Amino acid sequence: MNSRQEKLLKEIVESYIKDARPVGSKALVTKLKVSSATIRNEMSELEELGFLEKTHTSSGRVPSSAGYKYYVDNIMKPKELNGEDILKLQTIFSNSELALSDAIKECMNIISDITNYTSIVLGKDSDWNTLKQLNIIPIDDRKVVALVVVSNGHVENKQVVIPEGVNVAEVVKTSEIINKYLIGTPIKDVTSKMEFEIKPRIAAIIKEYESVYSMFQNVFNEFTEKNSNVFFGGRTNMLKQPEFESVDKIKNIMGKLEDYEIVKKIESNDEGINIYIGEESEFDKDVTVVKMSYQAGGEEGTIAIIGPTRMEYDKVVTLLNFIKSQIERWCYEER
Repeated sequence: MNSRQEKLLKEIVESYIKDARPVGSKALVTKLKVSSATIRNEMSELEELGFLEKTHTSSGRVPSSAGYKYYVDNIMKPKELNGEDILKLQTIFSNSELALSDAIKECMNIISDITNYTSIVLGKDSDWNTLKQLNIIPIDDRKVVALVVVSNGHVENKQVVIPEGVNVAEVVKTSEIINKYLIGTPIKDVTSKMEFEIKPRIAAIIKEYESVYSMFQNVFNEFTEKNSNVFFGGRTNMLKQPEFESVDKIKNIMGKLEDYEIVKKIESNDEGINIYIGEESEFDKDVTVVKMSYQAGGEEGTIAIIGPTRMEYDKVVTLLNFIKSQIERWCYEER
């Protein structure tokens, strides 16, 4: 790509990021100080090279995923943060009462507000967190409270309606079997072990064992999901973007954000800040995922920002670089 084409691509990318409107040659004449015909020719060549695309609704062009990628790798300059944003983030990291994971989550919430994108913090699954105890507390003949206690001290409770044809005594008996055979099992393995170790045992003593089994599976599934070390900031921010105005696109993107298995694939072990645009994000062809891994103070995980491919890349990268510097600083300070 020659220098004029680079300038042209820069103007188109930055204009489209700002306005979400296809860019025509007339809008670029003054900025590039060349004729409209010259710009049209260059735009056509950039389109042939795969860096620009035509839209169905306008004669203008928009960047392709390859265009954004070229912009990020070769043209983009870091964006300066304003003082107010820096102060907000620094204040959180300066709070000595916060654990690092909590500081990161609070900062990602702020970044979601600043950018209008969705942020995700993925902690490493804690394989050493095991089931310590399951308690069943009867409320009446049809309801119980299930208390799940984990080795790290975390307790979760859920009110459950007893299935038809099942009595409280059978639910309590099932909890006793679970405690006998599953105590010490990693939380992530409990639901699979329920199938092979608990289900056959309750089938031998409870007539409606399928209903009882499903009830406890739901309890553990919900517990695992709520404590899966996945944090969202601005989960619905994607809906503010014009790219996601159609009902089908809203359903698609929100469905993916609510799917634990899909979200967990965002996890990264790569060094530095990495940008995955469109198809290469392996999340959705209409989004960009910018992510970095972190490891500090015995904690590790992945920080990610998800936005449209029309993302303010310079701003997002600068924000994540700042978070990275604060995490590194955290490591060297005595807490």
